[in-house]
Amino acid sequence: MTDAPRRRRRVPLSLVFGAGLLAAIIVLALAGPALSPYDLDAMQLDVRLAPPSAAHWLGTDEFGRDVLSRILNGAQTSLVMGFGATLVSLAFGVPLGLVAGYYRGVVDETIMRVVDIMISLPPIILGLLILSVTSPSLWKTVLAVGFVYIPIITRLTRSVTLEVAGEEYIQAAEARVESGWYILFHEILPNAWPPIIVESALRVTFAMLLAAALSFLGLGVQPPASDWGLMIAEARPFINSAPWIACAAGAALCVTVIAINLFGDGLREALDPRLSRKR
Repeated sequence: MTDAPRRRRRVPLSLVFGAGLLAAIIVLALAGPALSPYDLDAMQLDVRLAPPSAAHWLGTDEFGRDVLSRILNGAQTSLVMGFGATLVSLAFGVPLGLVAGYYRGVVDETIMRVVDIMISLPPIILGLLILSVTSPSLWKTVLAVGFVYIPIITRLTRSVTLEVAGEEYIQAAEARVESGWYILFHEILPNAWPPIIVESALRVTFAMLLAAALSFLGLGVQPPASDWGLMIAEARPFINSAPWIACAAGAALCVTVIAINLFGDGLREALDPRLSRKR
């Protein structure tokens, strides 16, 4: 009798590991400027493209800047772009998907046709269209990338809403003559968010990569910023002579992606009652 409740309360290992790894990355991002062994933009031309050593643990770039210092400082920029853009897409996509899936009819058709038009454009093209009319900056990149992924969040939320809207507790709420907004945000949304959380975790990683691509094309974060994606783009000409630059930034991005995906998958497993019953 005592073992069964304990098993039901067991936290998924992926959630524990993902949350711990992501927390460590966030702490390093916040403490990055204090932990950096060198100044972010300090140039030492006499040691440019130097391999990893005791003086420079991850080597130096083409300007003699310490790669480790730029990795630590770039964590903030990369995380802000990834999480910020995802929050923007959730803030607009989730309400639109709830409204489209619950009210259906003309409302659903109008919203989804606009979504279909946006999805028909490749994300990189849509991002370029948005950023090409304004001067590049970090927050404009965040808003542009977040706008690009609004249609995907909208479609996912609508799909889950259509499934949840037929449940008996929704019919009971309608029988009590609850308002539409109450049903959307107090009945449907709490039962629809596990798949939204998982998709949001994926969006964070895609947002980081899309922001890096926009930076590479000159419309995102501008040099001498130390964004991981921009560092990879700048290291392309030296991939053969100084591979440690791209490898260090790529490894930081990969570890962050793994942490976010583990966290999202573990959270879905912990929150979804169907998965909990299987476990």
